[in-house]
Amino acid sequence: MKKSIEPNIAELANGWLKSFNLPYKLEQESLNQGIDNALNDYFSKSGGKGGNRPDTKLLLQDKQLNYFPILIEYKGYKDKLIKLNADGQVDNLTTKNEPNFKTIKDFAVNGAVHYANAVLHHTSYTDIIAIGVTGYKDDSGGLQHEIGVYYVSKDNLGAGQKVDDYADLSFLSDKHFDDFVEKVKSLSLTEEELDKLKTQREKEIDVSLRKLNHDIYQNERGLGENDRVYLVAASIIATIGIPNEVPPLEKSELKSQSYKGGRDGDIIVSRVTAFLEKKGLPQDKKDLIIRTLSNTLLTENINKVIDGESQLKRIFTKIVDDLGIYYKIGLTTDFTGKLFNEMYGWLGFSQDKLNDVVLTPSYIATTLAKLARVNKNSYVWDFATGSAGLLVAAMNEMLNDAKNTISSPEELALKEAQIKAEQLLGLEMLSSVYMLAILNMILMGDGSSNILNEDSLSFDGKYGFGKTNENFPADAFILNPPYSANGNGMNFVEKALGMMNKGYAAIIIQNSAGSGKATSYNKKILAKHTLIASIKMPIDIFIGKSSVQTNIYVFRVKDKHQRDEVVKFIDFSNDGYARSNRKKASSNLKDIGQAKERYEELVNLVRFGKSKLKIITEQEYYEGHIDPTNGDDWNQSAPIDTKPSIQDFEKTLSDYLAWEVSNILKNQGEILGK
Repeated sequence: MKKSIEPNIAELANGWLKSFNLPYKLEQESLNQGIDNALNDYFSKSGGKGGNRPDTKLLLQDKQLNYFPILIEYKGYKDKLIKLNADGQVDNLTTKNEPNFKTIKDFAVNGAVHYANAVLHHTSYTDIIAIGVTGYKDDSGGLQHEIGVYYVSKDNLGAGQKVDDYADLSFLSDKHFDDFVEKVKSLSLTEEELDKLKTQREKEIDVSLRKLNHDIYQNERGLGENDRVYLVAASIIATIGIPNEVPPLEKSELKSQSYKGGRDGDIIVSRVTAFLEKKGLPQDKKDLIIRTLSNTLLTENINKVIDGESQLKRIFTKIVDDLGIYYKIGLTTDFTGKLFNEMYGWLGFSQDKLNDVVLTPSYIATTLAKLARVNKNSYVWDFATGSAGLLVAAMNEMLNDAKNTISSPEELALKEAQIKAEQLLGLEMLSSVYMLAILNMILMGDGSSNILNEDSLSFDGKYGFGKTNENFPADAFILNPPYSANGNGMNFVEKALGMMNKGYAAIIIQNSAGSGKATSYNKKILAKHTLIASIKMPIDIFIGKSSVQTNIYVFRVKDKHQRDEVVKFIDFSNDGYARSNRKKASSNLKDIGQAKERYEELVNLVRFGKSKLKIITEQEYYEGHIDPTNGDDWNQSAPIDTKPSIQDFEKTLSDYLAWEVSNILKNQGEILGK
């Protein structure tokens, strides 16, 4: 049936297209060639499992002279137009967050969306139209058809959005195409929909990073753990490019030559240098990045040509193929931090080192930013920045607030630039980890200007770039300190809060800091600042890296803690997530009980109090007091009422009477038995 129907469907659709005056130019063969290369890449990568490449490819141009790749997939069955998942999204992933080649192959729209992602991944196009067409013969032999039209773009993270219902393809004609483009441009996702897509993409990133790291670890010899991070960072920077300034580096540009200046490492370093020049980084920071990356990229072994290809080109290709789609769509996440954390899974670090250099999960980082009341006007700093994951989360919160509250595009652009250049500051003393922080912020949004390689405890509070003679006006402090620091890291807290004039702070720290290990620091802190909340976190937050109990402490800056100050003690051991530590698992974090809603409620409880209790129980929430001259009473829980109630008395009496009656009846039975 399929063989007899599909050609008829293709003939029908192609007949429509031939009858229209299509808005495209034949001289754009090089653009079409780029699309063909992208589709071939995806086809080869899937080993043909995703079915054939799209049946029809077009490159149409609107009145603004913008090009739109159009991919059309035909299927010859009645019920093979599209398969959606439970969230109404095109169902192209398995439960392991890997491509579901069966649905991609079997359903028209699914296949078109899959290959639209290839164009999004491997070309400069950011707006692609994916069309599925199916057909079948009815009882009288007539040809019936269905059409699905989806928009795949950077804005919807490649997931695809339905445009509208169409009876034919006339919306592609010169007469109607501009109206169609206007409709496409008006599509938008709600914040909830976008959050779901981001969460899904983050799970895919975890799978891709795990696969990439394991592949390099197993198959690419002679590379240390830092080399892998630097190779990923350099490859991504080289392929990001800057529109109209620095072209993205293509895989085909690496020729695996052996002469100095033409080696693959030379080419990547040259493109990274051009990128950094245009970004206007401070000279010493730019020199440090180039020097550090060059130590890996220009080594002899990685550039040695064997069987016509260098190890560097092979690794570069893997990185671009596995990760390219995620940074191409602008997904902001702690990218190098995720990679660094993944590497620990394959390396034999001591438990002490794991505890000191550990990635804060993104949902915890975002929670800390919200608890510190970060908004578009905040000035945020972190005194143990690590891979800059907390600053990435804060930057995302600031940028989102700006987008939601500023309606002028020009004003928004200026604010976004200010946030990235002036409103974030991070300190990291370990030079290798400092490099990760710089690269992470560059990859995730260029907020790296004031990432400083300094000892936090001797920091003078001034900007590291730009306004170097001015103090950074911090009003939000977020921190996950090294556990081995004095007072479990409370020395960082005392230092940072003491340099602030207003604002809020949220830190996640080993909870023994609040019950005796940091009393001297705590007393000094409370003499100037207020403890607002103490939150007991699940013990397995850092599963696989650390197994210590942590608490989040929230402070109001420059407001001495009073004895009668109400402190919110929250037992958040049940945060709604279940965690595992399986290396090959598709996801080690599962929502088993309204996790997202619980974290939202947590933030509201800390800010507004008991009136916000909905999911969290009264037994888990307690408003109490601490002694500001004590410093070891920060980890309290709701007191257990041991006084018996009248109901307890009645139940006890009832149980006693029942026991007495039972005994009497038993004794009577024994007497009668005699």
